[in-house]
Amino acid sequence: MKKLAIFGATGSIGTSTLKIVDHHPNRFQVTAMSAWTNLEALTILIKKYRPEVAVIGNAVLAEKLREHLPSDLSTQILHGIDGLCQAASSPEVDQVVTAIVGAAGLKPTLAAIDAGKSIALANKETLVMAGEIVMARAKEKDVTIIPVDSEHSAIFQCLPAGRRQDLAEILLTASGGPFRKCPVDAFDRITIDDALTHPNWDMGAKITIDSATLMNKGLEVIEACHLFNVAKEQIQVVVHPESIVHSMVVFKDGSVIGQMGVPDMRGAIAYALTAPERLDIAVPSPNFFDIKQLTFEPPDVSKFPCLNLAYNALGIGGTAPAVLNAANEEAVHAFLNRAIAFTEIPELVAAALADHAACIAPDLETIVTADQDARRFVQNRIAHS
Repeated sequence: MKKLAIFGATGSIGTSTLKIVDHHPNRFQVTAMSAWTNLEALTILIKKYRPEVAVIGNAVLAEKLREHLPSDLSTQILHGIDGLCQAASSPEVDQVVTAIVGAAGLKPTLAAIDAGKSIALANKETLVMAGEIVMARAKEKDVTIIPVDSEHSAIFQCLPAGRRQDLAEILLTASGGPFRKCPVDAFDRITIDDALTHPNWDMGAKITIDSATLMNKGLEVIEACHLFNVAKEQIQVVVHPESIVHSMVVFKDGSVIGQMGVPDMRGAIAYALTAPERLDIAVPSPNFFDIKQLTFEPPDVSKFPCLNLAYNALGIGGTAPAVLNAANEEAVHAFLNRAIAFTEIPELVAAALADHAACIAPDLETIVTADQDARRFVQNRIAHS
């Protein structure tokens, strides 16, 4: 019985993980879970799964959560980043599923690594912000980090087909988002509802907006560099609208190994929980007769500048990727709150990067400071625009 901590239990990845737990109740036990603000949904989950520990965003919500729970439940209620770190370190946890969105995932992931927990990583921002630190810490603690993102899971599954020294290139696929065919002169009229309509995947609001700008793919490029220890020149983004090929690897003999499946995150999640074993999770394989064709094309970086911004930040290194991520989080938040237009997201990220003097070999404190500075920069830009 594997004991799981599911951080972000009420989100898209979290709910898909719980479906796998429900399908295999003899394999998994949920001993810790979290939500940041979704009090009602977390209350329902605690009553169902009866975890040892539950974490919510702040002390006020934590007190309300305690009031919502029946007296016979012994679940310990914690709050904030410190609460997540404490839950991640619990002796009642074997593996931590980090499905928190954004920079909030960094410290709990490091806490889990320090406690020797296996990591099912669905929080790409952890490696975007501090990939060198996190991967070095995992190596030091002999902790396995298995990716949950469908693209990185695909790469993880494809790499054993050859020797690492024979790897030539990674082909990171992207759906292209909802605006792949939208003319760039119409971008200034894009609404929130437009941007939240993804053609293939069911994701949370922030990640869906990132997919629409292609920033999500840029963050995945940075994540892949750290996860698989490759140079940015070895990663090529390939737009694949059908989202059937989840990613591919190319070996030096020209062989290409790809991983395919329907657009359903349960496959990648289940593999992260049980690799190299594969569970029956009631997900069908693609019907190729219905699909008929698979198409591939290069990304249009003139329409989607966020992808190049991510490559540039990766090339600079140090604190630049943390600034990229923080500025993007603030810009997306502002767009979702109708404070800026869709086209202003990459503009604000570019401005934050231009304003930042990167520290090339930062410690964790320096990275967190850069993150906070970038957020203030974007907030001030928006306030004075």
